[in-house]
Amino acid sequence: MPKFEYVALDARGKETKGSIEVSTQNEAIGRVKEMGLFPTKIIEAEKGQDKTAKKGKAKSAAKPGKKGGAMNIEIKIPGLGGKVKPKVLTTFTRQLATLVDAGLPLLRGLRVLEKQERNVTLKRILGELALAIEGGSTFSEALAQHPKVFSRLFVNMVKAGELGGVLEVVLKRLAEFSEKAQKIKGKVKSALFYPVAVMIVAIGILVLLLTFVVPRFRDVFNGMGFALPGFTLFVLAVSDAVRHHILQVLGGLAVFVVIFMLLTRKTKSGRYVWDKVKLKMPPTGQVVTKVSISRFTRTLGTLVSSGVPILQALTIVKETAGNVIISSAISKVHESVKEGETITAPLESSGVFPPMVVSMVDVGEQTGALPEMLLKIADNYDEEVDNAVAAMTSLLEPIMIVFLAIIVGSIVIAMFLPLIRMIENMSGGGDSGGGD
Repeated sequence: MPKFEYVALDARGKETKGSIEVSTQNEAIGRVKEMGLFPTKIIEAEKGQDKTAKKGKAKSAAKPGKKGGAMNIEIKIPGLGGKVKPKVLTTFTRQLATLVDAGLPLLRGLRVLEKQERNVTLKRILGELALAIEGGSTFSEALAQHPKVFSRLFVNMVKAGELGGVLEVVLKRLAEFSEKAQKIKGKVKSALFYPVAVMIVAIGILVLLLTFVVPRFRDVFNGMGFALPGFTLFVLAVSDAVRHHILQVLGGLAVFVVIFMLLTRKTKSGRYVWDKVKLKMPPTGQVVTKVSISRFTRTLGTLVSSGVPILQALTIVKETAGNVIISSAISKVHESVKEGETITAPLESSGVFPPMVVSMVDVGEQTGALPEMLLKIADNYDEEVDNAVAAMTSLLEPIMIVFLAIIVGSIVIAMFLPLIRMIENMSGGGDSGGGD
């Protein structure tokens, strides 16, 4: 009998892992639900097969005349499968909400969207969702089988909508949540476009000067009868390194980037330090902080207003925070709520959330309107993000211009220092000759 490994949440939102021996995946889902858990991921514990291959095997089992081995092979080309872009997923969510709200049954709505979907990955997943629902699974259970596409936030909100009979409302909220998240992300990206473009131009000019212009000056300097200034020698040495050891320079830069990425993403201490730097580093720190607070309040407010239990919602928000410092603060909030205390105390002690946010959350708790208050905070911080992005852009523009001027100016000065000294020597020699 096959063994299935599962990841599930209990009533308090705590994640539980284990394995059970059952005949099918649907039976495994039922068994986990009988244990009082909500399954978020269930896969067959079998080496050498991924989940997609198993589904292909299950389908081909009903057709023994086909070549079973060939049916289970899936060729994945990087960038063409596996995940779905947030914009595509948002469009699908909005369309499904419209169809369900118009009275169309969920299964029929999925089939309609499957026929018109152009994204190959999402089209395949929609077909699998429809098959799972036809097999007796709920929509949230079917979504949970595709964790790379549908986040835990998506799955849990859909589950809450199913239980409350307001699936179309929840889908609309999910679409609005995704649209606002993409809007904020787009604004930050557009703000960073200018400094990145200036940096690329600066690097291009620097390489051009070091590889073509500076070597021409070396030929001029070789005929001079005096020692070159130290700064000029340094620039000439850098030029030689770039010209003759470009592969080593690029390799060293690549190694540095890889080591930095490993330290900041794979180690707890490195990620903690880097995330703290991102929150404090001027001038981007204010933008990162405001975006993190907006994401936290909007995600928690959307989950709680959709009927997801507060502890389970906090667990999901912690995983989607995107910053270890924010995630640590949310963990303290989770423990506080678990002990029957308030949300405001750990938020205030974290030092990340401003007093205004803490005060508004406190008022929301006391009045019983916490979800509405959280969404108001998110809307307010969305506007503050706009202002912070505009301020950051206006500050970065002169900084990048000065940076580019310093790079080019330094090379020009280094090249003209020997010429100035040569002119001074010639001028001094001419004066002494006239005196004789």
